[in-house]
Amino acid sequence: MKIIRGTETGTFLVSPLPITPLKPGSATFSLPGFNIDILDEDANPVLPGTGGNIVSNTPWPSMLRAFYRDPERYKKEYWQMYWEIRPGTYLAGDKATKDKDGYFFIQGRIDDVLKVAGHRISNAEVESALVSHPKVAEAAVIGKPDEVKGEVIVAFVILRTGNQESEDLKKELAKHVRTVLGPVAYPEAVFFVKDVPKTRSGKIMRRVIKAKALGNPTGDLSALANPDAVEAIPLIK
Repeated sequence: MKIIRGTETGTFLVSPLPITPLKPGSATFSLPGFNIDILDEDANPVLPGTGGNIVSNTPWPSMLRAFYRDPERYKKEYWQMYWEIRPGTYLAGDKATKDKDGYFFIQGRIDDVLKVAGHRISNAEVESALVSHPKVAEAAVIGKPDEVKGEVIVAFVILRTGNQESEDLKKELAKHVRTVLGPVAYPEAVFFVKDVPKTRSGKIMRRVIKAKALGNPTGDLSALANPDAVEAIPLIK
């Protein structure tokens, strides 16, 4: 189960209470005192089962007021998107769906969404599909630029102990994702790795993986818990 919180929010926004009935994979509801919703790009509430941007329609006392020495970035990232349509709407930076009962299901970060042949697919969805295979311990997914599809999916997979890497297993994992999510989510390539770059809190750094795989500068790596894992990411050009 995922919850919605962040350094910028200063608190949890969507999370179950001890008495909240749970649904597998759902963050349940917004906590008392918060006015959380899911909006499309035009600031309209989305229909049940449709993905959109998580927002707060009203501010709250613990929220961040600015970035140190970069107040314009704070305004741009969290307030600008809906300012002209709905002033005061805070953009959390995550995408989610909400079912007919009002339960939130987190899809992933807004900047962690793949655009494959006109379809928007969450990196986390493909990673979850890969990890659901009994031979996979962990997975990280990125989008590789493609002239026809816009992006194609590339997966980096860590196998469970005792399983051997092979070309047949790569095909098996790609077919498994296709079965779970559909043809549009079929990975074009699967690479086996021993580890993937993570922060000290365990968050997979897809930005770093993508930069290394495409041969671009990886940027600041000081926040990584395992910087050696960056060098093991293969080039995919």
